[in-house]
Amino acid sequence: MSNNEKSESKVWLITGSTRGLGRALAEAVLASGYRLVATGRNPAQLEDLVERYGDQVRAIALDVTSEQAAITGVAEAIKAFGRLDVVANNAGYGDVCPVEDMSMAEFRAQLETNLFGVIHVTKAALPFMREQGSGHFLQFSSVAGRIGPIGRSAYAAAKWGVEGFSEVLSKEVAPLGLKVTIIEPGGFRTDFAGSSTAIREGRPEYDETVGKIARFQREFNGKQPGDPERAAAAFIQITTVDNPPLRLILGSDAYRAIEQSDLVKAKSDRDWKELSVSTDFMPS
Repeated sequence: MSNNEKSESKVWLITGSTRGLGRALAEAVLASGYRLVATGRNPAQLEDLVERYGDQVRAIALDVTSEQAAITGVAEAIKAFGRLDVVANNAGYGDVCPVEDMSMAEFRAQLETNLFGVIHVTKAALPFMREQGSGHFLQFSSVAGRIGPIGRSAYAAAKWGVEGFSEVLSKEVAPLGLKVTIIEPGGFRTDFAGSSTAIREGRPEYDETVGKIARFQREFNGKQPGDPERAAAAFIQITTVDNPPLRLILGSDAYRAIEQSDLVKAKSDRDWKELSVSTDFMPS
């Protein structure tokens, strides 16, 4: 398929396009010839893409914490290109702090962006995709959506919410011709662990848990194994297959951590099976 044929067939909308994996994906989508609605809180940071790709891209302001902004952003995408084929719900951030020391305002702010942001944009796009009879949601979770990492309670709570929400969504929309893939990245060499993250060790009682993680996070930044450009290529690939997976783990670190976590959970379930099933009514 030529780039021109691709551009006529697929329109992408990406949240959080100004940096990190979202920016890498935006550049890859445009380089592949697809049309793009690139969104972020500050669309001025996307002007270079508009200069390079012209009418192939629209850069719009979108604060995913606003339900109305999500509705308006999706409507602008439809107005610009007439359809919407892939929605990449990428916008998010994750602070490091002990549960005890994190304020409820900070906790709620992470849920608003990382969970409700995904819900807002998904719900805004759903009616258009349902009427189209096609479309693919890329729902950005994290390795933290599967393992519950120390120090990232709010982020993990949000990402576990994204996992549950998206799994339900996939079952509801599959008969309508829509696809859902939950993306679970590990560590990638972006600014996620830098400017996108506030890192606090918390009180000294948590030095061996959250404190240790905070120190590691600072040292690890810039050394993560994941390549954003390779991740972007994987995202595009997954939208071209007939039967994409419900979940896609990204990165060798994420794969190892999730595999080990699942083994531990399975063993614990087996160890406590007798007590688990003992709660059924006894046969009469």
